[in-house]
Amino acid sequence: MFVVPEHMIAGLLTAEDAFAAVEAVFAAMATLDAYNFPVVREALGEGRQYGFKSGLDRAGGALGVKAGGYFPGNAARGVINHQSTVFLFDPESGILQAAVGGNLLTALRTAAASAVSIDRLARKDARVLGMVGAGHQAVFQLRAAAKVRQFERVIAWNYHPEMLPQLATVAEELGLPFEAVPLERMVEADVIITITSAPEFSLASAHVSVGTHLACMGTDTIGKQEVDPQILARAAVFTDEVAQSLTLGEAQHAAAAGLISAGDITPLGAVITGAAQGRTSDAQITLFDGTGVGLQDIAVAAKTVELARARGLALEVAL
Repeated sequence: MFVVPEHMIAGLLTAEDAFAAVEAVFAAMATLDAYNFPVVREALGEGRQYGFKSGLDRAGGALGVKAGGYFPGNAARGVINHQSTVFLFDPESGILQAAVGGNLLTALRTAAASAVSIDRLARKDARVLGMVGAGHQAVFQLRAAAKVRQFERVIAWNYHPEMLPQLATVAEELGLPFEAVPLERMVEADVIITITSAPEFSLASAHVSVGTHLACMGTDTIGKQEVDPQILARAAVFTDEVAQSLTLGEAQHAAAAGLISAGDITPLGAVITGAAQGRTSDAQITLFDGTGVGLQDIAVAAKTVELARARGLALEVAL
């Protein structure tokens, strides 16, 4: 088997690689050439979450599982809160093929999914990017979004304003003016990315203008919530996987309130393959409920192993 340690990932997988891998696996999901297995997740107490996301991608020839979770005490330990590892297996024999550090991969694949949604659903003339959240993954979101639209400025809000300067630094690197704003100013945004771990929504319906695209990337667990359910009632809703959106994603709250149902949610993969429409007008609000599926992790991990092997960097070990 091959091992690709966490410290190698940054030098191997680019944002463009992650985008292509995620877009391809979304398309494979839409044609039923790939599917996710049921998510296993357990609360360990004190905010800690641990679980498994897995799936089979026949089109990509990949079978795998991501094991890991969220450990909020890690900041005091000097490491990030999200900790995970991806394991890849031969789909034919079940033999373990690779173990890949999953922390940076998680940030890259999450940002890639958001960027795919912006690329496919946001207005072509989108110029103002709104960011709700400024944690570890937010900088990856900002960089990935800037690759698919010609934004002219960035506005941002966070529960903890002292974290916003790290976003401002990235915006400056990208040549984009940056401004910290109250949530009411999000009406100025053409695209809004939410990337928080909140138990109740911060972004209200009144904060969202017509024609906006929202990429809601933080809600991946029962009980989490980033946006007002009324926003989903106003929007054309898209997701990575409909069943997970309704149970773990942002749609769980709108569905519980009777505002939307499964038939109101479109897989983003179907837009990619042309089986479903995306945005239908410049006035339409579109929303991507990015719940984070195991196939995303498998796709970017498989690409990383491919790159590592091609460069002679993957560590081969006997198990």
